[in-house]
Amino acid sequence: MANEITRRILWADDEIDLLKPHIRFLEQKGYAVTPVPSGGDALAALERERFDVLLIDEMMPGMGGLETLDALKAKDVNVPVILITKSEEETLMEEAIGKRITDYLIKPVNPSQVFLACKRVFDAQKLQDSQRARDYVGEMQRWQSLDTRKLDWRGWVDLSVDVARWDVGLDGAPEAGLQQAHTDFRRGLNIEFSRFIEDHYPKWVQAAAKGVAPGERPLLSTDVIKHSVVPHLNEGKRVIFIVIDCMRLDQWFTLEPLLEEWFDVQRDYYCSILPTATPYSRNAIFSGLLPRQMWKQHPDLWQENTDDERTRNRFERNFLEMQLARLNATPAKGLKYLKIYDVDEAHATRRQINSFSGLSLVAMVFNFIDILAHGRSENEILQELAPDEAAFRAVMKAWFTHSPLYEILQALASQDCITVVTTDHGAVLGKRAALVHGNRDTSSNLRYKFGVNLNTDSKQAIIVRKPGDYLLPDDGVNKNYVLAREDYYFVYPTRFHEFERQFRGSFQHGGVSIEEMVLPMVTLRPKSPRA
Repeated sequence: MANEITRRILWADDEIDLLKPHIRFLEQKGYAVTPVPSGGDALAALERERFDVLLIDEMMPGMGGLETLDALKAKDVNVPVILITKSEEETLMEEAIGKRITDYLIKPVNPSQVFLACKRVFDAQKLQDSQRARDYVGEMQRWQSLDTRKLDWRGWVDLSVDVARWDVGLDGAPEAGLQQAHTDFRRGLNIEFSRFIEDHYPKWVQAAAKGVAPGERPLLSTDVIKHSVVPHLNEGKRVIFIVIDCMRLDQWFTLEPLLEEWFDVQRDYYCSILPTATPYSRNAIFSGLLPRQMWKQHPDLWQENTDDERTRNRFERNFLEMQLARLNATPAKGLKYLKIYDVDEAHATRRQINSFSGLSLVAMVFNFIDILAHGRSENEILQELAPDEAAFRAVMKAWFTHSPLYEILQALASQDCITVVTTDHGAVLGKRAALVHGNRDTSSNLRYKFGVNLNTDSKQAIIVRKPGDYLLPDDGVNKNYVLAREDYYFVYPTRFHEFERQFRGSFQHGGVSIEEMVLPMVTLRPKSPRA
């Protein structure tokens, strides 16, 4: 152990003087041991110093081992704990494991047992890192053996799910080489994915417009309500429908484990329509209509040209009511629609959630992740907190665990209802600027644009010369759309370098990427609902 960092052990036992031979043995193995006679002394020591593991006797006068564990949790002290006990009772072990001890030993213990228990703790992370590297290399070999040109939508979903799980699985991994390899692979994957979308997307939306059911085409934004909400309403069940704006698949995988204690989780996936931006994708969810259909059937509700978030989607309730009526699924006991932009609105919704129990359908839109993603581009503190996608996931998880939305979901776990959670689109971290040419009336979005005679490099964007092919509005002569591929973002020739620097590394949406288009649609059923 001469080349290793000295590991520090804190040992709490009311008979600590009798354990000197054990302590000397550990010190001979290269560990630094701090002995204390009580749980209270252990807590005081942990507040003063950092330790790598806590050895604690279960039976001590005053504050025993389990009480000390409770105090550690209350103080949010995170240290591996090895519990030493005379008892072999199963209930005690279950309670100790429930308090998240790392290991336990049954007295009497000899020095070698204590040494091996500590070594398991210290080596666990190293072994896990090594196993993770082997597992990832195996996955990478399997992915590279796939012929992505032959993948259908289901194949792309399966691959995207695997990649997103590894996004999360590699968070905090010390192997920088693995993370870079994963980033490079994902970038290459998006090249193939944009080709796949360019080849198939027009056929999908044309089929959807003709009423062709999913199966021959993927589930699209227009199918979300019909597929995930209406069947439950038709069975007479209460449904809570939650849209978390701008949530990626990897971000959902970060949150999902937090809900598994209360819910049985059933996951499905759908494809966001294009552009992957709020006025298109979210309106498509609530209306069940593609953009061209919305524009033609409801010109008074279509808001493509405004840059104001609330204005672009202020008719979601209207769209939802019309869609449910069209599907003969108007909620028998009423509908509540809530759009939640800030903390005050979220807390108000949390306070009201139990009062909605008499309604057949409650639809809620939470905008926090979208606000966080855009705010990160404009706020230096947020940029420092979330410099990359892994850090952004961590910030998002921290928000969620302390958010009214988390409290709302916990409250719903005790109600007799079905909760459906989804998103309207994801986002991609913009890394490369694409030059675009257009006139002054061209839209301002960074990942998609519409206007007259737009032009850009077709390797960096899909150029939609005929908006009707993509079921997009064609409300002007020579109107066309450009949709950024991969991780490109659009910049005009004037002040190119200034805007390239400004937006590089910002989260954007509206274009064509796995992160923006392959989206979770999750059904949560309470494990123990109250009637």
